[in-house]
Amino acid sequence: MPDLEDEKVRSEMMDLHTTIYEKFGYEMKYMRPPKGEFSERTLQITNSLGYRTVMWSFAYEDWNEDKQPDEEKSKTKILNNLHNGEIMLLHGNSKTNTNILDSIIKEAKNIGYEFKSLEEFEK
Repeated sequence: MPDLEDEKVRSEMMDLHTTIYEKFGYEMKYMRPPKGEFSERTLQITNSLGYRTVMWSFAYEDWNEDKQPDEEKSKTKILNNLHNGEIMLLHGNSKTNTNILDSIIKEAKNIGYEFKSLEEFEK
């Protein structure tokens, strides 16, 4: 986003907002900068549009559909890095994540972690 002109940042955010609302009936409130790349300028623009920027506290290389990580190693990495207040970035296009997500959620709950929405987390 930092390389985009102001109006392009606005149009990309609002086009996405419209698409999400039309498809799912959900009004976006939060945004995650693509690749985690942002600037004070892009934060000001997205804030002025009413969005809160949320970054992740855990991520791993799962986004490349042609180079998916090993499922057992990924599961171990994710579980070994669990921490209070974690915002975990798992890419939805990852076949690995699709296959291991259910067991990760169950194991995290078994050791005492809870999953909450950002609204619940802010309280």
